[in-house]
Amino acid sequence: MAQPKIGVLVMSYGTPESMEDVKEYYTHIRRGNPPSEEQLADLTGRYEAIVGGFFPLRKNTDRQVAGLQAALDRLSPDTYVCYQGLKHAKPYIEDGVKQMREDGITEAVGIVLAPHYSTMSVGSYIKRANETAESVGVRMNFVEEYHLHPKLIEALTARIIDGVGKLGSEPPAHDVTVLFSAHSLPERIIQMKDPYPEQLLATSRAVAEAAGVQNWQFTWQSAGRTHEPWLGPDILDTLQEIGQSGAKKVLAAPIGFVSDHLEVLYDLDIEAKAEAGKLGVQFERIEMLNTDPLYMEVLADSVINAK
Repeated sequence: MAQPKIGVLVMSYGTPESMEDVKEYYTHIRRGNPPSEEQLADLTGRYEAIVGGFFPLRKNTDRQVAGLQAALDRLSPDTYVCYQGLKHAKPYIEDGVKQMREDGITEAVGIVLAPHYSTMSVGSYIKRANETAESVGVRMNFVEEYHLHPKLIEALTARIIDGVGKLGSEPPAHDVTVLFSAHSLPERIIQMKDPYPEQLLATSRAVAEAAGVQNWQFTWQSAGRTHEPWLGPDILDTLQEIGQSGAKKVLAAPIGFVSDHLEVLYDLDIEAKAEAGKLGVQFERIEMLNTDPLYMEVLADSVINAK
């Protein structure tokens, strides 16, 4: 009799599948409170600005899950089967866990498509998955972070070197400022001693050192529009500061993200690039990991070694 496979719940933020789904998606993000017409128009406009409203994150997530499955099949044949669980879109995290149980799976590993741990991000995914798993009888282990996995550093390093080259330089590239960035979170995580900021700095240091780049900073992006303060400085403010200091070449390295999606294709490629243009700064961005074979191996290795 065949041994039951181990489930792998691949979790990510989620995105709407079409323009018609944007309101439902935004309402879920807002914990059931529908957005105002102004808020909805703003988000819809951002999606429309990135190649006509096409939703790359959903396609990328599908491909990443398929890529992880292929890597697991190669490294540990006939052992794992992957499922999706999204935070703010269908199939929700709870749906993924329940589907595993319906398929007869009683043991699973959860992993988030985000290398850095925060109680507000990865921690919230794990909490939702664990609560559902306990209720349906699935025993789950979780990968909490993989921010210094050697193959992650290798993949990001190659992208930094390539990006510096696009700016007409080569390491140590003293004429290029590399701006590592990630999604901002509310400032209160500092009081909580949340590891998120330090993990991001650790990844930045490791990649900068491996790439031989000396002129770099860490900055934040994509802060939420709420009344409480969020971590800063924002990348638009950082661009102004370094532009006024004489910087002429900037390479954006959004290491907190692993896919081409709204925060990359709009916040960086449109908004930050426009700001750099006003300042007379040449602006490039590293390619995202998406289904890079090294990233797929990072995920697979992390799943196989999950305790």
